[in-house]
Amino acid sequence: MAENLKFAVIGGGSWATAIAKMLCANVQEIAWYMRNEAAIEHIKVEKHNPNYLSSVEFDTNKLRLTHDINEAVAFADYLIFAIPSAFLETELANLTTSLENKIIFSAIKGIVPETSLIVGEHFHVNYNIPYDNIGVITGPCHAEEVALERLSYLTIACGDAEKAAYVAANLSSNYIKTKITDDIIGTEYAAMLKNIYAVAAGIAHGLGYGDNFQSVLMSNAIREMKKFIKKVHKMKRNINDSAYLGDLLVTGYSVFSRNRMFGNMIGKGYTVKSAMMEMSMVAEGYYATKSAYQLNQGYGASTPIIDAVYSILYEGKNAKKVFKNLTDQLD
Repeated sequence: MAENLKFAVIGGGSWATAIAKMLCANVQEIAWYMRNEAAIEHIKVEKHNPNYLSSVEFDTNKLRLTHDINEAVAFADYLIFAIPSAFLETELANLTTSLENKIIFSAIKGIVPETSLIVGEHFHVNYNIPYDNIGVITGPCHAEEVALERLSYLTIACGDAEKAAYVAANLSSNYIKTKITDDIIGTEYAAMLKNIYAVAAGIAHGLGYGDNFQSVLMSNAIREMKKFIKKVHKMKRNINDSAYLGDLLVTGYSVFSRNRMFGNMIGKGYTVKSAMMEMSMVAEGYYATKSAYQLNQGYGASTPIIDAVYSILYEGKNAKKVFKNLTDQLD
């Protein structure tokens, strides 16, 4: 594989900012696309993103900042997408530059609502990107802890091990440890599903359930995740690996988890609309819940937790009553 292949980060949020920080520690220049022109100008002058992870200071000589997605795509060999899945297709609609021969890694933890596909499948089906040119970047890893340079772990998935290793090497540092896997489908579905379970954990907390119940909820969630992913893509995988169980735990328990925060507000009585307005970041678990529920109508996996969250968020069911019923289904 050629060395010094170029990277572009697509997105301006906290995870995109964290990825840009990790890459800048290893490469001379990256393209960074974000829609917010004011944020770009701020970064050029003040050297930090004004809206996300503002403690991270960038060497702006390493940043090719642009609000034109085509400029970023044309510059890079590796494109790392880190925008909410609900907005992905809107951004791609502005794309006129070809994606042919581009290597696409998704750091998006959700399903594209227009197609009900995970991001990798979306690029494969709708943009004819070969699976060997598609990869996934997953945790367990919160952007906020990357900003603080706390020890964190990433799993990089790709059917082409060399490409996975190249991305892993360029994200690694003394506080970022990486491992690679070929389970593209499983890791991406796990990254989507764990957000739903984090919403469930938040709802439980908002309703007043304690640590004892939360531990039961999480142990049932990992088993539910295993059943769901096995229906989608059957292969040998250890569901207890950090890309699955670890990512679930950090999202379900961490104070940095926006999905847990969103669920907590729902549990305390907020409507979905009011909870979303209160938060400054997108809770991917809200969108993922509908997609996973609808997908599972075809798969038929036993998913009482997903079903419970769906009934609260999309059917307007009473959270207290739904969780009382859920407690009788868990073990």
